[in-house]
Amino acid sequence: MNTTPSINSPIEDEAEEKEIAAIGSKTAVVAIIGRPSAGKSTFLNTASGEKISIVSSYPQTTRNAIKGIVNTSLGQLVFVDTPGLHQSDKKLNQKLKSVTTDQLESADAILYLIDTSREMGEEENFIIELMKPYAKKTVIGLNKTDDANAKPFAAKTFLKALLQDFPEERIIELSAKDDEHVNDVLKALYDLAPVAPQLYPEEYYTDQDVDFRIAEIIREQAMNRLEQELPHTIYVSIADMEMKKPSLLWVRAFLCVERESQKGIVIGKGASKIKAIRIESLKVLKKIFPYKIDLDLQVKVDKNWRQKDILLNKIIK
Repeated sequence: MNTTPSINSPIEDEAEEKEIAAIGSKTAVVAIIGRPSAGKSTFLNTASGEKISIVSSYPQTTRNAIKGIVNTSLGQLVFVDTPGLHQSDKKLNQKLKSVTTDQLESADAILYLIDTSREMGEEENFIIELMKPYAKKTVIGLNKTDDANAKPFAAKTFLKALLQDFPEERIIELSAKDDEHVNDVLKALYDLAPVAPQLYPEEYYTDQDVDFRIAEIIREQAMNRLEQELPHTIYVSIADMEMKKPSLLWVRAFLCVERESQKGIVIGKGASKIKAIRIESLKVLKKIFPYKIDLDLQVKVDKNWRQKDILLNKIIK
């Protein structure tokens, strides 16, 4: 497994090594929060140097609290990528909100990401109110400054009105996609981190189970090939996994939809869409795992699954 390289120059590294030797290495669990599609998953993947969280143009792609681990000369940051926050009374959305809010109190630090290419509004107000009790341990990232529509100054003005005493040095403009000023965000989070032993060995960049990672990659590839509201009506179930030999893992997975009419859309004409999802999933998985994966991918109907508490508790954690 790869680790993230030092975020400093050689001279800075030497000075910080002396400082670390004196005070000890820092470790923190960092919850990443923000509106849907604020770039939380992209930040996590960029910061860790590996594909940890799936990325899609659809809101609320992330459904679980996903951990990505960043190791540098300053210590270890364990990021938890949470579902995007927005106001909704739907059962699935309420479950996603609870996943996020549960992380805020327990985290050592919080990274609040804002999409500066979109207007600030009620949803941002909603998140700020949730974050206010934890402002002392929060860093705010003004993301997507690479976008032609980005308005970081407007975002700063909005924040100043609602968070008058928030330190300006902890409001940082960045582009997670282009890896610009991501290191500045990491440094600000290390400033908030306590001196503590590492939670994971340095070679780790995630603690996700194999079946979860495979299911998420399949879901990502399906979401990016399905239209309109259908991406929100699917989940992936890993039915069986077996290590056929040291270099080959066999997996049977199901793309589950809510209605019979949706099944044909996911399969596609002549099974073209399900084949494309399978092939593209295998391409991504090949880059992640050191062994070959043989994927048996099928589609099945799980009627109204988004209303089933037992299932929601199983797939959203």
